[in-house]
Amino acid sequence: GSQGLQASAAVVSDPKWAQRREAVVGAMRHAWKGYKEAAWGQDELAPRGRHGMKWFGMGLTLIDSLDTLWLMDMKAEFHEAQQWVSSSFHPMHTGNVNLFECTIRIVGGLLSAFALSGEKIFLTKAAETADGMMPAFKTASGIPHSDVNLARGTADDPGPGGNVGISEPSSIQLEYRYLSRATKNGKYAAVADKAMDVLLSLPKRDGLADMFVSSRSGRSAGGRITLGARVDSYYEYLLKQWLQTGKSEDKFRSAWEDAVAGIKKHLVKTSGGPKKLTYIAEMEGGHSIPKMDHLVCFLAGSLALGSVHGAGDLDLAKRLGQTCIEIYDAPTGLAPEIVHFHEHSDPKDIYIKTPDAHNLLRPETVESLFYLWRITGEERWREAGWKMFLAWEKHSKVSTGGYSSVQSVLHIPVSWRDKMESFFPAETLKYLFLLFDDTWTEKLSLDQWVFNTEAHPLPVWKS
Repeated sequence: GSQGLQASAAVVSDPKWAQRREAVVGAMRHAWKGYKEAAWGQDELAPRGRHGMKWFGMGLTLIDSLDTLWLMDMKAEFHEAQQWVSSSFHPMHTGNVNLFECTIRIVGGLLSAFALSGEKIFLTKAAETADGMMPAFKTASGIPHSDVNLARGTADDPGPGGNVGISEPSSIQLEYRYLSRATKNGKYAAVADKAMDVLLSLPKRDGLADMFVSSRSGRSAGGRITLGARVDSYYEYLLKQWLQTGKSEDKFRSAWEDAVAGIKKHLVKTSGGPKKLTYIAEMEGGHSIPKMDHLVCFLAGSLALGSVHGAGDLDLAKRLGQTCIEIYDAPTGLAPEIVHFHEHSDPKDIYIKTPDAHNLLRPETVESLFYLWRITGEERWREAGWKMFLAWEKHSKVSTGGYSSVQSVLHIPVSWRDKMESFFPAETLKYLFLLFDDTWTEKLSLDQWVFNTEAHPLPVWKS
């Protein structure tokens, strides 16, 4: 029917890119086939073993994929998944979940499906899930517990000393603020905003936050300064909360701009090899460490997005985007989980340590390619994404359905880790699709939508 948001039919696409976009839709069909045949209603697919895997017990891949199915016009699959959500998704029967992961993937996935399709069941189930997670916010500090048991209504912090990575309490706000707006119930935004205010008040080093925060005391709990794991989306959500509310809350803009200045002052480095690559280092005790998680590649997209609003740096975004393309220059054409850079003069810029050589089908580079393409219109960002897509097709595609993480990007033939992360259909394939697509450019414009950290688009509101 004509319900919900639809792509623009009148757009005339370049046939080459229309064809490449359809290749990505084909990959989604293949991923979905594997999931539907072997893991329907379960969290994740083991594509080679052809069975489901449990993490939360919430049909994670199904819910994480809803908006991708909608955008790709896989409406039959979308409605079948909707049927499952309506008949078989019971969040209050769920045991332990991680508050942050459940918020960005489940609540975010349901809210995006609601925003795109207009189907109320998704909003109802998002609110039910968030209701089940409310016990996590019963802390004196305002920083929520990291884990919550929905069935029991209990929450705790399995981490040492009740410490959580700062990205967890700081990357739930886009979801809860939109949920409050859509349900006209302010309680969700209230708890998320309280956590954010505590985090904003913590001491920073030129806008840069420590890795850990204590849910008991609400104080910084040390750890290195990084834009990688356990911290990354803290920075992403500073910018995006400012954008989500129609740029009406300056505290977010100033915290984001302080952080960008701190990143430039302390963490932006250049490799010692011939390519002189710009990278983002980590810092511990005042010392710089030339290590960068693939996760950090999100930053190129955020800097580009911010630059459109006078609060980023397009030049740095492009240089970092180029580095993130270079880290795919392994024998398989896939990037490892972590790279190290040569700091001093060396024939090579990048080296990969064996324990870091796996590829989990992560989205951060194609995410940034999407922003860089949308914002600059330079074809090279699209071409780079197509190369990455072909590498996954070649090395990760499992013939019976689904795609698998790879043990090492350095060895051909690859060994599979036999897991398709839910973020592969939710994020990686969605960003590749949008990178090659022209029909959604207007309807899913970056002025009107903000993507959560699991690539779920949520509407921007006018202040």
